[in-house]
Amino acid sequence: MNRPRLLAALLLTTAASAAVAAAPPFETPARVAYLVDLSSGATLLAKDADRPMPPASMAKMMTSEVAFELIKSGQLPLSKMCTVRPETWKQWHSAGSTMFLSVNEQVSVENLLHGVVTLSGNDASVVLAECIAGTEQAFAAQMNALAKRLGMKNSRFCNATGWPDEGCTVTTARDLATLARASIERHPKLYKQFYGQPSFTWGKTLGAGADITQANRNPILGVVPGADGLKTGHTEEAGYGFTGSAEQNGRRLVMVLAGLDSFTGRIAESNRLMNWGFAAWQSRPLFAANAAVGSAEVQLGDESQVQLVAPRPIAVSYPAGAVGGEPKMRIAYNGPLKAPIAKGAEVAQLIVTTPDGTVQRMPLVAAEAVDEAGFFGRFWLGLKQLVGLA
Repeated sequence: MNRPRLLAALLLTTAASAAVAAAPPFETPARVAYLVDLSSGATLLAKDADRPMPPASMAKMMTSEVAFELIKSGQLPLSKMCTVRPETWKQWHSAGSTMFLSVNEQVSVENLLHGVVTLSGNDASVVLAECIAGTEQAFAAQMNALAKRLGMKNSRFCNATGWPDEGCTVTTARDLATLARASIERHPKLYKQFYGQPSFTWGKTLGAGADITQANRNPILGVVPGADGLKTGHTEEAGYGFTGSAEQNGRRLVMVLAGLDSFTGRIAESNRLMNWGFAAWQSRPLFAANAAVGSAEVQLGDESQVQLVAPRPIAVSYPAGAVGGEPKMRIAYNGPLKAPIAKGAEVAQLIVTTPDGTVQRMPLVAAEAVDEAGFFGRFWLGLKQLVGLA
């Protein structure tokens, strides 16, 4: 079994050491709270971040993410038309949030996604799920498969809406932040297209036949600078929750709150937490995107080493006002790495320890592909090992 290897103890050159200021504490009545800085991977706040909880409509983030993955792969055109089945309409036209779809209506995937993301429509979520997978149950299986691929270790999805289902659908704040990050980083164009819209118009009022425009319930949108997503949720069981994100000066934060007892409380706490994250913490750049950080040994490859680069800009987070100090960095990987290695594959981590003892982990990827060594290459490598040259 390969054991983790630690390479390249890299030392960041900074100004003279000084006392490290601590971030002011953040207290919240939310049962669950989590805040992460995506630029550094640093957790800025964690209150029961791994506590199992019902996500309510925040589960619709996964409904959208399944669609995003299929759109990206070319399997699901935004222009594809989906039919509102009479049975689906009967169950969902007046149950919770709605897009105000009509029986047998033909609706594009693009408009259904607006209905899911902006309007939190339960009807839109189920129609989209049925359009993609045939049944909501089959779609839930796709949700769970994707959750596993994304590393959401403590989540299970049993429906496309987050509607209460006797505890079958469950997640954690940490997993919701992982899901938010996936939408933001894996699908930046789709994220921009569908999240952060202030309102969406669909359906007609009875009698007058006027268009129905509904506002996005996102409590930080248009209030916190740079806010552009993601999703609220509310049921009697779950209370009021929100997974949100904002970007300021190239620094993006993702927050999760859950278990608040009122609509107004969700608004106040969401804005307070996000503003605290930007004001109480600062970010210091370490490596630009694609910058070389180090290297890793490769076993039985046509190259004996692979260069490790930053897949995105990498920074370290500090409490605001902290000056000086020397964060220590090292590269960790399970090695030697086994060939073949794909270009861009995440094969190592940059582990940064700040002067206050906080540990932050950032991914590192292979700069180039490394193929398996051929017969003669393996023979030569074996010969060198035999005589002590490798």
